[in-house]
Amino acid sequence: QVQLVESGGGLVQAGGSLRLSCAASGNIRSITAAGWYRQAPGKQRDLVATITTGGSTNYADSVKGRFTISRVGSGYTVYLQMNSLKPDDTAVYYCNFHTTWGSYWGQGTQVTVSS
Repeated sequence: QVQLVESGGGLVQAGGSLRLSCAASGNIRSITAAGWYRQAPGKQRDLVATITTGGSTNYADSVKGRFTISRVGSGYTVYLQMNSLKPDDTAVYYCNFHTTWGSYWGQGTQVTVSS
């Protein structure tokens, strides 16, 4: 069984920073990429950032230059450093690990940015 445990969400003022963490454990093999997605109330879940096992990154246009995705070692832990946060960044953030066997999601962590 695979578990993804997220942490680091919370309430922050506009212009502030937060760092999200996601740790994968269990029978997870052949990771090809990991990423962060977010879902605001009444909206669809959207991609925020992804990183491949080779280290290539991809960002949504709305977060380029403000957010940075990174991973540790073999890739079972990924981070999302979020700077210059805006109220529009308010959402539930979900971690995702993609493997050759399937895709796994975390439970989500709330990020709220006050104006």
